[in-house]
Amino acid sequence: MSTLTKETGLPKSAFYHHFESKAGLLSAVMEQGAHAFFDAMREAHRNPPRGRHPPHERLRWYLRRTGDVMENGEEFLRLLLVLGMSREAAEAPEALQTVIAVREEGRAYMARMIRSSFESAGEETADRIAQALAPFGMAGYDGAFVALQSEGGKPVAEWMDQLAESLAALGEAIITKG
Repeated sequence: MSTLTKETGLPKSAFYHHFESKAGLLSAVMEQGAHAFFDAMREAHRNPPRGRHPPHERLRWYLRRTGDVMENGEEFLRLLLVLGMSREAAEAPEALQTVIAVREEGRAYMARMIRSSFESAGEETADRIAQALAPFGMAGYDGAFVALQSEGGKPVAEWMDQLAESLAALGEAIITKG
């Protein structure tokens, strides 16, 4: 808040008049970031591969583009993770609800990518695989983002390729089990 007052010349009370807390302000910023992030995802995935491609190839196509969006949306993802793990979010219902809503939208998006990748297995099977693997896919995406921020060196495309291969293998195992 001190940085905002210094940069804008506005008193802290002006921010607290519009936002009940620092977490409320961050929540509003995060909502705007989420819209931009998911718009970028939709644009990146606008023309998926057509025809019969194995699930791992389709997943690789989706996840590589998702990785590109990750690299261009680092500030938003960093804010999402920090706010999601902060005490302010736990104490500010509006911030916590924003984090939950963004995470739910992310899981739904992951499920759509997985479902599309397994559509050749049939609609019901693709839905079952997508619902089972979307949380794991999100965890892998989160882990890739943290690794990208903390480890450096390894290109995000490699993380996304590993995630695609893992999701494809798990999906194939679900199909085999019936």
